[in-house]
Amino acid sequence: MSATILFWAGNSIAGRAMVGVVPPMALVFWRWVLALAIVTAVAWRQVRDDRAELVRRWRTVLALAATGVASFGALLYVGLQRTTALNSLVVQAAIPPLIMLFAWLGLRERTGRWQIAGMVLSLLGVLVVLSRGRPWDLLHLGLNGGDAVILVGVVLYAVYSLILRRRPAVHPMSLLWATFAAAVVLLAPFYVAELAAGARMALTLPALLGVGYVAVFPSFLAYLFFNRGVELVGSARAAQYLHLQPVFGAVLAVLLLGEAFHLFHAAGLVLIGAGIVVAARGEKAA
Repeated sequence: MSATILFWAGNSIAGRAMVGVVPPMALVFWRWVLALAIVTAVAWRQVRDDRAELVRRWRTVLALAATGVASFGALLYVGLQRTTALNSLVVQAAIPPLIMLFAWLGLRERTGRWQIAGMVLSLLGVLVVLSRGRPWDLLHLGLNGGDAVILVGVVLYAVYSLILRRRPAVHPMSLLWATFAAAVVLLAPFYVAELAAGARMALTLPALLGVGYVAVFPSFLAYLFFNRGVELVGSARAAQYLHLQPVFGAVLAVLLLGEAFHLFHAAGLVLIGAGIVVAARGEKAA
């Protein structure tokens, strides 16, 4: 699970490092094309066996691909054109409290006062980072465009996590293959539009390494490790590892990209961490 979160944190680092090297639509399109090729090579038997169920549940598969695979990746890479990897990672820390919020609002899941308090604290921490420690700027729409784009992707990923609870009853690798394949189809028109606008990926070593990294590590291996981790420790314990992402990412962003760690980043992480502790107290009390 720790390796999974490290790979996912590295996705934002790679996305930021590829700015000016690989256009965002090219990066997300070829990421999923290569990941799909890897999954096809290792899981074609499971896909063959589960084909009927995947076809029957095609609407759910399409919704999963649209929210959590195609849109989230595309919006993350587009947003990273205009913001730092550090900011993107702290914004992504809003995913767990947003899942709780949507489950409470949409699925009527029981949520205690401690969980609500923790959710509010975590979201407040994200707002502190979004506003660069000046929350009053949000009243005047003083929000960085890149952060706003990534925030939309985070909301969609939280929706994806809820849809995942109603996933088809198929082998996990079959579901990965189906969602990756659908994402490639959904992303193709946007990649073509990017090419038509004149954006091209240069076939240089840094570009190829960047695409290879996001295809293998945060895509194929991370999903494979996450599925296995859930089997070994359970979904509740596995979800706790998600909170390591901004921590791993902050270290990588400072060491590899030379990004500055500001006081508002620290304040945001403290608030998010406090929210996690408060919500966990509520779970124990329940």
